[in-house]
Amino acid sequence: MEPLELARCLLSAGPICDRCLGTRFAKLGHGLSAAERGRLLRAAVGGATPEDRDCWVCGGLFSLVPQWARRAAELARPYQHTTFLFGVHPSPRLEAVQEFLDERFPSPWAEPVRRELNRELGRQYEQLFPAGELAVDFRRPEVQFTVDLETGRVSLQVAPVFFFGRYRKLVRGIPQTHWPCRACRGRGCEECHFTGKQYPTSVEELILPHFLAACGGEGGHLHGAGREDIDARMLGRGRPIVLEVERPKRRTVDLAGIAARVNQAAQGKVEVLDLRPAPPDLVERVKGLKARKRYRARVRFERPVDEGALAEALDRLVGTVRQRTPQRVSHRRADLVRQRRLYQAKGRLTSPTEAEIEFLCDGGLYVKELVSGDEGRTQPSLAGCLGLPAQVVELDVLEVLDDLP
Repeated sequence: MEPLELARCLLSAGPICDRCLGTRFAKLGHGLSAAERGRLLRAAVGGATPEDRDCWVCGGLFSLVPQWARRAAELARPYQHTTFLFGVHPSPRLEAVQEFLDERFPSPWAEPVRRELNRELGRQYEQLFPAGELAVDFRRPEVQFTVDLETGRVSLQVAPVFFFGRYRKLVRGIPQTHWPCRACRGRGCEECHFTGKQYPTSVEELILPHFLAACGGEGGHLHGAGREDIDARMLGRGRPIVLEVERPKRRTVDLAGIAARVNQAAQGKVEVLDLRPAPPDLVERVKGLKARKRYRARVRFERPVDEGALAEALDRLVGTVRQRTPQRVSHRRADLVRQRRLYQAKGRLTSPTEAEIEFLCDGGLYVKELVSGDEGRTQPSLAGCLGLPAQVVELDVLEVLDDLP
């Protein structure tokens, strides 16, 4: 059918509003709204303009758009945002009418009525704010609304806000994230003094609350580029992290001020640095980071060792290391044999039975087992090369050699 002939058929089927008429010709007339297309077609073929509520297609839905937009603005008022997006959940009636339209009045220029509803909701919402303050974002809106056309309910989804940074852990005995009590699994018992926690605090618990307070968030997470052992320190320029704050009321915050508050409140346990806003996709990049790491270990030997034997053993270690999942983590890690590379190993004796050793290796290499051998599960190992038992008594991560900014 030609456009004017199709328009006559639609008008003859019953009262139809300009917007619904215009949606059947959405790909015609560059720069025109659906309502403008509808008016032009109606004028061309003749016909009275009905009241919106009498439209046999939408049943007056467009007359409710200003009301829904105001409700959305009320819901979003507490949340700072510059981008938004609307969506509608179609009613059974509208779905049935849309199907009838597509079958009875097929049009190569058409778009669904719900798309025009989304568009009009966005227009009405923008008009409730100063010009230029808000913009539609189809990929990552900071707030997103859904209008249920059956019930008229407007719901709000607030996107998290993300911040990149690094942390240094300056003391031992602190896990990276909350660790539920092993005995009660977080319910609270005498063993954990009814805290539900295996350890009194964590890096996450020392950092995240300050971000929640600054952003007015309702929850959040710390996403790390790996994690060090609980009894290891994280030194150097720190471990890359992304802080995620859920349902933030404020997205623009004083990151230097937050860092100062974290560092003061942590009292020398943890420091944060290099804070900056981050895109959501940085979470996966940070969590999947395969960075080399430099460690410093204080190693104790069962019997005295001389400098020459230590140097020779360290030289023999460099290269490919095969590690079966260590016994100490086998209850929570898959039992696999992993291959990692040790690039450098150098050290010095601090006593006949102790040494300070630095290792440069792939991420994911278990340094404690590299030293002890883990009863033969790690090959080669320092203990194996020396021919005597050895174990790490202190471990520090000196550097995470990432390529993040």
